[in-house]
Amino acid sequence: MSTINVRQAVKSDAETIHRFIMELAIYEKAEHEVKSTVADIEATLFTDGCTAHALICELDAEPVGMAVYFFNYSTWLGQNGIYLEDLYVSPNNRGHGLGKKLMAGLARIAVEKNCGRMDWSVLDWNQPAIDVYDAIGAKPQSEWIGYRLSGTALNDLAATE
Repeated sequence: MSTINVRQAVKSDAETIHRFIMELAIYEKAEHEVKSTVADIEATLFTDGCTAHALICELDAEPVGMAVYFFNYSTWLGQNGIYLEDLYVSPNNRGHGLGKKLMAGLARIAVEKNCGRMDWSVLDWNQPAIDVYDAIGAKPQSEWIGYRLSGTALNDLAATE
């Protein structure tokens, strides 16, 4: 019988997390968009004052998945929440409930930290992920449009007086 363990990531997991990020980017057909390095992962997930965190899912002590998250805030609830940035399970380990285990690990953190909710985005073509989210009782949000400001537009706005 296999042993599944979901645990908080530690600095020595940085290379594994970066590998998972690259594998996820390949799956999402966006490998060329990944700019992060292992050093970036170490600096942003494992230093004092970091604002992002990660969970590692192990199967028989081997890392097979991750969840990268950070805390956000809802003014309407007056509570923090968790935003799931990335959820990833290696291809040969999908379909065995490991994504659900990672989501349950995040839910436990949310409950322990008195968070009011968890939020995330999913690509509209990623039906396996959508199926997992539907199965755990998550509801898609359709009334909000996601926006992003980055690159030149971000720098231009920052330079505005």
